[in-house]
Amino acid sequence: MAIPNIMRGKLRIPVVAAPLFIISNPDLVIAQCKAGIIGSFPSLNARPIEVLDEWLQRITNELAAYDQANPDNPSAPFAVNQIVHRSNDRLDQDMDLCEKYQVPIVITSLGARVEINDRVHSWGGIVLHDVIDNKFAKKAVEKGADGLIAVAAGAGGHAGVLSPFALIQEIREWFDGPLLLSGSIANGGAVLAAQAMGADLAYIGSAFIATEEANADRAYKQALVEHASNDIVYTNLFTGIHGNYLAPSITANGLDPKNLPTSDASQMNFGSGGNAIPKAWKDIWGCGQGISVITDVVPTRSLVDRLASEYATAKSSLY
Repeated sequence: MAIPNIMRGKLRIPVVAAPLFIISNPDLVIAQCKAGIIGSFPSLNARPIEVLDEWLQRITNELAAYDQANPDNPSAPFAVNQIVHRSNDRLDQDMDLCEKYQVPIVITSLGARVEINDRVHSWGGIVLHDVIDNKFAKKAVEKGADGLIAVAAGAGGHAGVLSPFALIQEIREWFDGPLLLSGSIANGGAVLAAQAMGADLAYIGSAFIATEEANADRAYKQALVEHASNDIVYTNLFTGIHGNYLAPSITANGLDPKNLPTSDASQMNFGSGGNAIPKAWKDIWGCGQGISVITDVVPTRSLVDRLASEYATAKSSLY
């Protein structure tokens, strides 16, 4: 297994919590790390940029205090997601703050750049880059990414269309470094399955929307409890890039989820710390296809406890 050294001995289960647009915040990240998994958040969730400084200071200090009080059970490291898209004019400032706080893991999306990777390496951090196919995976590694996040069909947010079996198989034919799998992973058995097919870690997002710490409307959280995979629509209308969204939230905004127009990816804009979802679509709820396992809104610790228990049970039943 190619678990990065920065994570070794610090994970309760092999899970990285995906950065959730709008939803991930310091409360959620700190709870994830204390529970023994990698917590993460998109840097653009912290707006204006002064808020990012506050968030990084709080996360760094609270986890350090926790580790000092719990030397035998330290927290997992955290990650910051950077949107490396040409329209993100805050990227350099955000990277300055990541350097200031020596962020251990940087997750890059929507573009791979050598200078970003080199900068993270300069302070001892690692870079994980998310990809939807083998072509982008090779480009990311060529530009210096340490690990890859294979975003397969069924993932929340900007999801790919490939089967996880095909995607992991193709990447593993040439890449032996850290490899994460994303796509409908919401229980411990699926975490073990990801490892069985060749991934080192599972990348889980949607399940953490339905936690007490998540910055999501109560109705959004409850919708994940009430719906399943057949309630999810794959469309590029809202950001210019295809992603998975809850159909009932689309209907509530006056649109027919079965007859949506397409959008122009060239119009995607992350400028001035903004986001790729216009305010008109702020109530369109993204999520992956694995939500049927979500039965209640729970504390993050309880969710990780469930994942750990299911992972152990699946492992013992097979081995």
